[in-house]
Amino acid sequence: MSTVMTSITECDVTDCAYNKHNSCHTLAITVGGPEECPHCDTYVVGSHNGGIPDTRGGVGACKVSNCAHNAALECSAGRITVGWHMNHPDCKTFQAR
Repeated sequence: MSTVMTSITECDVTDCAYNKHNSCHTLAITVGGPEECPHCDTYVVGSHNGGIPDTRGGVGACKVSNCAHNAALECSAGRITVGWHMNHPDCKTFQAR
């Protein structure tokens, strides 16, 4: 298993406090919402900016057990993108097992 965190190469959820110029600026996100959905659990809407400007986000944990990239709750994809799915942000790199 790799010890390198999977990077978020693009996030088009522009109303998230961690998003600046379609880039995630938190140290790590958690993926996995209700019903095995690859929801970005770190999504925060607020009037203030969050995160660290020089940081590119990564995947700290993945709770989606039916994703082909999930290995012991860690993401094994080389990189992911995050975007809207219906009314919530999802990991767009999700692949069902």
